[in-house]
Amino acid sequence: MRYDAVVFDLLTALLDSWTLWNDVAGSADKGMTWRKRYLEITYGCGAYRPYETLVREAARDTGFPESFGAELERRWVELTPWPEAPDVLRRISVPLAVATNCSVQKGEQAAALVGVAFKLVETAESVGFYKPRPEVYRAVLQKLGTRPERTLFVAGSASDVPGAKAVGMPVYWHNRVGLPPRDDARPDFLEKSLEPLAGLF
Repeated sequence: MRYDAVVFDLLTALLDSWTLWNDVAGSADKGMTWRKRYLEITYGCGAYRPYETLVREAARDTGFPESFGAELERRWVELTPWPEAPDVLRRISVPLAVATNCSVQKGEQAAALVGVAFKLVETAESVGFYKPRPEVYRAVLQKLGTRPERTLFVAGSASDVPGAKAVGMPVYWHNRVGLPPRDDARPDFLEKSLEPLAGLF
């Protein structure tokens, strides 16, 4: 076996959060504008600040109502896994974990929507920092008790690629929507679906 565990980004690698953000914003363009600003705030905030606060700030900064944040929270349970995700994860024989940029409550709610059992759901709130800070990846590795080079990280966002690579984890980038890379870091696997992931085990 090449890997001893798999750690997933939750809100883009396993769940289709794009559709919900876009629906709340009213269009794909507005959703992308709002979410892009949210990511900028997240990556620059250092120590953890409440996820819900960042979502509202991003809406305000991009000229949208802060109520977008409350609407996103209210409809959180509408998040759905990518169609192949539950079946692919059930075919993986090593422990599965999540590292997600949100609150403990939102992370646990969202992880339950995937429909499979995770050994660990680690959140930015529980660690005290947002990805791609190394503290998040290291916290998951420490709790799993696995070595970085033996723990595959499944990224959904561009920033998780350099983030996980920086702590020594191999990366499978599930780049479903065709995002550009964040920097020169390259994943070990680049796919538009989760389906090939099962073939690695």
